[in-house]
Amino acid sequence: MEPVRELESALRRTGYVCDESLAVVVHLARVMHRPLLLEGEPGTGKTALAEAVAEALELPLIRLQCYEGIDATQALYDWDFPRQVLHLRALEAAGATGGPADPEEAEKGLYDERFLLARPVLRALQQSPAVLLVDEVDRADDEFEAFLLEVLSTYQVTVPELGTVRAATPPLVVLTSNRTRELHDALKRRCLYHWIDHPTLEREVEIVRSRAPEVSATLAGQVVALVQTLRDDADLLKPPGVAETLDWARALHHLGAEELDLALAASTLGALVKHREDGERVRAALARSESP
Repeated sequence: MEPVRELESALRRTGYVCDESLAVVVHLARVMHRPLLLEGEPGTGKTALAEAVAEALELPLIRLQCYEGIDATQALYDWDFPRQVLHLRALEAAGATGGPADPEEAEKGLYDERFLLARPVLRALQQSPAVLLVDEVDRADDEFEAFLLEVLSTYQVTVPELGTVRAATPPLVVLTSNRTRELHDALKRRCLYHWIDHPTLEREVEIVRSRAPEVSATLAGQVVALVQTLRDDADLLKPPGVAETLDWARALHHLGAEELDLALAASTLGALVKHREDGERVRAALARSESP
């Protein structure tokens, strides 16, 4: 377990505080060369984990943000069409002045590696060791999921004009999902899986103290206690995540707060909740807490 403890300590030095079970699964993903699928509510630190792992291991972080309609081209590569056109014009100009202008050679030259625009997945294979973050994979459609499954099974892709690109060392792949849809079992089987829940009160205070040391201990504890209560009891449309807790604590600190002042808290809710209805519910909760 020593490597796990070392990883946990390295993550903590980046400001990412995690429990042992999460450090274990990250370590296993690294040594077993298996993708790591993280699921959990928004704001629980899934994306931040990939960023922290890259920083802790001193590896480049390559991010692929998924969205509806994304296809393999956006993930793999494209050809730099404007530069290819300039290349052709240069060859035409050279031919007009007596230089070489073999059409077959000119066509081959269009698919030289210098005209290749590597997208995140191809870049990760080329630059590995690296951390490849496939963020919000649940936003992509079934076809893209199948494409990812193929790449993550072999860690290689083929560019027809150039040949096969294979990672010398498989990248550490972190996939995140907010469960807007259920992922296919085939992709899940390929991955190690971990559910990230909202942290306990003690751990969230530790996170705030680690990521925002300028916030006083008293304010950090009061903010986290109130946020945890809101998550449990306020029936919010979008309960605040750890990122919102940090934003709120920092906002209060920037306004000079050393302790939680309810009037100041009510005026800074824009850092905590992002829906009008949630703002009203939190204000009501704050008002109730002031009542004798």
